[in-house]
Amino acid sequence: MEIRRHQITANGIRQRVLVAGPEDGRPVLLIHGNCSSADFWQPLIRHLPTDLRLVAPDLRGYGGTEVAPVDATRGLGVFADDVAALLDEPALFGAAGARPVLVGHSLGGGVAMRLLVDHPDRVAGLLLAAPVSPYGFGGTRDLVGTPTTPDFAGTGGGTGNPDFVARLAAGDRSADARTSPRSVLRSAYVADPASLGADEELLLDSVLSTATGDDNYPGTMAPSDNWPGVAPGDRGVLNTLAPKHFRIADELVAVPVKPPVTWVRGDSDVIVSDTSLFDLAQLGALGVLPGWPGAQACPPQPMVGQTRAVLDRYAAAGGSYREIVFTGCGHSPNIERPVEFAAALLDLL
Repeated sequence: MEIRRHQITANGIRQRVLVAGPEDGRPVLLIHGNCSSADFWQPLIRHLPTDLRLVAPDLRGYGGTEVAPVDATRGLGVFADDVAALLDEPALFGAAGARPVLVGHSLGGGVAMRLLVDHPDRVAGLLLAAPVSPYGFGGTRDLVGTPTTPDFAGTGGGTGNPDFVARLAAGDRSADARTSPRSVLRSAYVADPASLGADEELLLDSVLSTATGDDNYPGTMAPSDNWPGVAPGDRGVLNTLAPKHFRIADELVAVPVKPPVTWVRGDSDVIVSDTSLFDLAQLGALGVLPGWPGAQACPPQPMVGQTRAVLDRYAAAGGSYREIVFTGCGHSPNIERPVEFAAALLDLL
């Protein structure tokens, strides 16, 4: 399927959008995750029918979209507003009033949840691929999202690895360190680096497109008296995911229009997991970070359990969902298992 690239000014910023398929095709809106871009959908697009209308924007500060500040106090609302502004663009969806199926990966899953809450009449269905928990990333202790500390210590901009950030900013393409973008792509984004195949350079370009700094990735931080000494700030990407700013569970359950939800994840995901290697509490439990106060004071976040509990509530309130688990798959099922992922999307459609 031919992929075309558009430049659209919407919500006050210039956005690059990948488009494939006919204008009158069934609309599907693909929302990428953190430290990536719309190009992360290319391996999937090759396996989708040509009669779909596929629209994949780069979020602000990623890919070819304008670098613009991210106000973290709105959770993922800034990203959701940018994407919502594209829904009535005739160059993307043809006639006004498009109701696409939303497909969101990781952070993009949270953006899709926010879009559903804010614009329930514009969403035909939701496919969440390894999504961030509805209670944010890190800093909560149980299935109802109880904060570990009052200031959500251990979440937000201060949790980003500084060497990884520096290598992102420098455009490092090497694999000579565990924190290089290529090494992280191979070890954290997927369970099997061979699944990257011939797309590895394209996907690495996508990771390296991430804008760095206080207003983008990773964002600002605040000092904390609680372990590990940092709390979320109010600017930048990682703070949008902090449970201080992103807690959408109750809103999601209460949404008046409940389209069907498909939740796809890999059982070998090391990013969004009940034992996530990106959760500082889990790293403390493993002895990687010193001073961890113990499991009673600071347990790892049960991310998968939280998502399932919220979707159970969504179903009990009149919605429906399906959970699909790929064995031996990591954080990017759209890349690692594109054929099976395409089948899950077509079932939802």
